[in-house]
Amino acid sequence: MQFADFWYIVALSQQLQPNKVLPRTVLGEWLAIFRGEDGQPVALRDRCLHRNSRLSSGKICNGALQCPYHGWVYDGVGNVIAVPAEGDDFKPSPQRRAKCYATKEQDGYVYVRLADTPSADLEPFSMPHYGQTGWETVRVINRFANNVTNCAENFIDIPHTAFVHPGVFRTSRQQKLEMTVERCNGSVLVEYRNENSNLGWYSRFLNLQGAEIKHSDRFYMPNITSVEYKIAHNRHLFITSQSIPETDNSTLVYTDVTYNYGIWNKLARPFVRWTAQHIIRQDVEILGIQGEAIAKYGTQFYNTPADTIHIFVESIMAAISRGEDPRLLPNQSVKVTFWV
Repeated sequence: MQFADFWYIVALSQQLQPNKVLPRTVLGEWLAIFRGEDGQPVALRDRCLHRNSRLSSGKICNGALQCPYHGWVYDGVGNVIAVPAEGDDFKPSPQRRAKCYATKEQDGYVYVRLADTPSADLEPFSMPHYGQTGWETVRVINRFANNVTNCAENFIDIPHTAFVHPGVFRTSRQQKLEMTVERCNGSVLVEYRNENSNLGWYSRFLNLQGAEIKHSDRFYMPNITSVEYKIAHNRHLFITSQSIPETDNSTLVYTDVTYNYGIWNKLARPFVRWTAQHIIRQDVEILGIQGEAIAKYGTQFYNTPADTIHIFVESIMAAISRGEDPRLLPNQSVKVTFWV
């Protein structure tokens, strides 16, 4: 198994309009994303075969992509179908074909997979309750100056919230919490206990009666986190992030906040969006600071029991880096007590 075997978001469906080309980077590979003649997403290596110009600066002509430098035209599978300088003498050639990658469109996202022959039967992640009746989804996109592993760990890390998001999302109270962390089948599942408050600005709205909160975090290899809160009778929330590896220290994160607040769904939408972006902006800043220190001093970490989540995530990422299937790692389950 390799990182290239997985599906990565390259655009919102609504961003990929007809006659538009989007430049993207995934795992260091430059991509030109557009819709072909049939309206389906196309992903070509962002390099013209002729003189190495970038195709993403070109334009769409009848569902084909024209290079901005000398006008070579590529169809939806990368074949060169026109060379203006050759005029009527042009003849198609199987040697003149740009690298083309598999694409899929699902849940309002466009995905790309870089592997030609993936080593595992993997599909794009299904976003929780997307488009379902009674649920609202707010989407935000942010770029982090850090790698996918550190981003994913941040998104499912409780202890940092009291210090990076004080008042907005938890405050340091030295409240005793318990969690069970399980690694199984290439995923990490965390179940929390003893939470009933400390949710920041909207605590009264989210949990007026102070009922126990059902809170779980999940990591799905190699880049997806999903946080679930189920509170009282009619407060159900998912925060799902897909972290896209652009380069070793640049990660583009697509985050869905999907919630069911009953009659409050529409009214809550602007508040949910503002709060989500405010919290993520704080995470962008702290992960940028961490990224600077890692660039200088490396990744030697000193873990506490509360970091068991991170240890399991890192074991999964390390297995993929070695070309192994993390689903074959032995199942592990650990109970941890920590304070926030």
